[in-house]
Amino acid sequence: MTTILAVRQGGAVALGGDGQVTHGATVVKHDALKIRRLHEGKVLAGFAGGTADAMALLDKFEGMLKKSQGNAAKAAVELAREWRTDKVLRRLESLLIVADRERTLLVSGQGDVIESDDGVAGIGSGGPMAVAAARALVKHSGLKPGEIVREALGIAAALCIYTNDRIHIEEL
Repeated sequence: MTTILAVRQGGAVALGGDGQVTHGATVVKHDALKIRRLHEGKVLAGFAGGTADAMALLDKFEGMLKKSQGNAAKAAVELAREWRTDKVLRRLESLLIVADRERTLLVSGQGDVIESDDGVAGIGSGGPMAVAAARALVKHSGLKPGEIVREALGIAAALCIYTNDRIHIEEL
């Protein structure tokens, strides 16, 4: 598993993820990049779950971004619809968080496209811990979104055995 966290605040958004890849109870990689810049760097995407599944979904999402001329919300809805109904895609086990200048969306294979109420969203095994830490930092600190993501993912890494502290962050 992994931890991916998005924080949107004051017209900026940061998306970050840890670098740990596990196979069962064994860590097999420490520095995986689970955050991608898509559509000429204007859209961020992060994934949790099966890597091959996530890569297939990211490729699909990027194609849908091109068809929708960079409209991340429209592309996310189209991806969720196809993911849920296509016999092959339906078997893919992953979650995505996508963000552009306007929205942060969680996309699942159950057809979910969810925009958080407060600009904080997380997925993966350490997601709930990172989200809780980020919400506290948003409320009680003057940190910028990228700084909040780094601190909150660090807290999740200290608590979740499937999350490490080798954090990669992208910002818009």
